[in-house]
Amino acid sequence: MEKFTTLTGVAAPLPIVNVDTDMIIPKDYLKTIKRTGLGKGLFAEMRYNEDGSENPDFVLNKPAYRNAKILVAGDNFGCGSSREHAPWALLDFGIRCVISTSFADIFYNNCFKNGILPITVSPEELDKLMDDAERGANATLTVDLEAQEIRGPDGGVIKFEIDAFKRHCLLNGLDDIGLTLEKAATIEAFENRYAASRPWA
Repeated sequence: MEKFTTLTGVAAPLPIVNVDTDMIIPKDYLKTIKRTGLGKGLFAEMRYNEDGSENPDFVLNKPAYRNAKILVAGDNFGCGSSREHAPWALLDFGIRCVISTSFADIFYNNCFKNGILPITVSPEELDKLMDDAERGANATLTVDLEAQEIRGPDGGVIKFEIDAFKRHCLLNGLDDIGLTLEKAATIEAFENRYAASRPWA
């Protein structure tokens, strides 16, 4: 998993509450277990018209936001079903950070396991960040995980809280497999002792 230390990029505003995982990645895209290629389906029902053409009014189709790395979204982001394809689709598109006032628990935890930083802020802070994100090509934010702060284009700083263990995992690029591999020497030593004590096994 790619490490997350400091991210500077365009922030796209998505002022919609209760964005569920079906809106993030519709069920039609769930036929694969590959983590790549899902970016094209991200927010598909809002991004595309019925004929498959792009909806020019959707934020990620606007020139200023096509390469957005940060999403500033409404309350209760990631609710609905527990599909891990939702963070996969965000990551494949290029989104590495989502900022909201609250997240659904399963989506929130899935983000950390896939290298995405979900940040919870107050409603007042979200209003400020949403205003920053609406600046188009000038909507650049810097998210510093080590310092636990978001720096806006006007120099403003918003501090955020995060679980220490989740922070450690993102800073070091550790998913569940990576955490297990950190204990590889201990696991191998145990297996060797076990095999020596039970040669018949």
